[in-house]
Amino acid sequence: MSNQYEITKVRALEILDSRGNPTLQVEVFTRGGRGLGMVPSGASTGEHEAVELRDGDATRYAGKGVLTAVSNVEKEIAKPLIGLDCREQAKIDEILISIDGTPNKSRLGANAILGVSLAVATAAARCKNQPLYRHLRSQKQYVLPVPMLNIINGAKHAGNQLAIQEFHVMPVGFTDFLEALQAGVEIYHILKEVLVKRYGAAAKNIGDEGGFAPPMTESREAFDAILYSIEEAGYTPEKEIVLAIDAAASEFYTNNRYLIDGHQLTSAELSDYYHRMCKEYPLFSIEDPFSENDFDSFATLTKRVGEQVQVVGDDLFVSNPERIQRGIDIGAGNALLLKVNQIGTLTEAIQAADLAATNQYGVVVSHRSGETEDTFIADLAVALSCGQIKTGAPARSDRTAKYNRLIEIHHELGSNARFAGSSFRFPLTG
Repeated sequence: MSNQYEITKVRALEILDSRGNPTLQVEVFTRGGRGLGMVPSGASTGEHEAVELRDGDATRYAGKGVLTAVSNVEKEIAKPLIGLDCREQAKIDEILISIDGTPNKSRLGANAILGVSLAVATAAARCKNQPLYRHLRSQKQYVLPVPMLNIINGAKHAGNQLAIQEFHVMPVGFTDFLEALQAGVEIYHILKEVLVKRYGAAAKNIGDEGGFAPPMTESREAFDAILYSIEEAGYTPEKEIVLAIDAAASEFYTNNRYLIDGHQLTSAELSDYYHRMCKEYPLFSIEDPFSENDFDSFATLTKRVGEQVQVVGDDLFVSNPERIQRGIDIGAGNALLLKVNQIGTLTEAIQAADLAATNQYGVVVSHRSGETEDTFIADLAVALSCGQIKTGAPARSDRTAKYNRLIEIHHELGSNARFAGSSFRFPLTG
């Protein structure tokens, strides 16, 4: 009798992401079914991330093609995987790392490696006839995440003068995922009307992640418009809806100063700035408040506001267990932004999440600004029961696909799942 879990073929394609740039799709075929993995790509990427391999051939896609990565999958990765059991995720991921042979996956490309890693997992779930989240981590009860909806875009995700890259709402004051998502969607639509009235029709144009990109210059404009929209939608700030930002501070850091709201600030002055924002607004989560190597400033801010506010490391940690451990050791941040393509394999990403959670760090499973219709991260957030997912505005099908998958999971699990709600930072103990 044939083994349905045996890998029989691995194939890769160059496809397009949500920005119209090439990316990788990988298919892993087994005797029992086919798995699919699509690889996202970031705009503001950390210098310590695993390396995304691009062709550099200016005659195709302005050098952004991924045919080399496609070739690496089919010519170097495929053969060693044929005959392996797709359920052995850790073993296969270790083989992928070994074949590459570099510390940052730069030879084969993290995009090539990750595409295979994700496809192996989805193939195994298909063979087991299980939802992906259950294959990734089987448990009696799961936690559905609070959505972190990016509703105003700035910096590299937009064309305005906002230094802060993302402004989010988090519907935490609900007991049901569907009610929370509904609140976020209603606020998004009210915000569009508010922005058009204040800034004109062009203000409803959207950025890379579906949030609006109005012609604002200062952060307070964004905070004030969002708060007004929350109330206009019939919800209560802080009690039902809290705010979050991704500062992406490395993007406005130059010559040891941070240029924000028309001012050049030192790290200490920027810390004061965030502290004021947390006092003036129901700001409960700050991602990448300082440049990507400034562990000390992260630690200082965490000590200052961390009891109430989530200080999230994205470019600081790049989902890398070594950098996460360094942060844990000195108290730099108190939460991890988990992006599977930053580290390059599913096994390493889950190890990073577990390391963070074990040390009482929050975990936010996240998309990238260049996304695909793949819904893997929705299942991953549920599998980890991490309590938070960051996957953009309720607009653009590359973003709504993840929300729609969470709606499906909500109905699949019924009473076997609960909504993280106000316990989003510590969903398993809250």
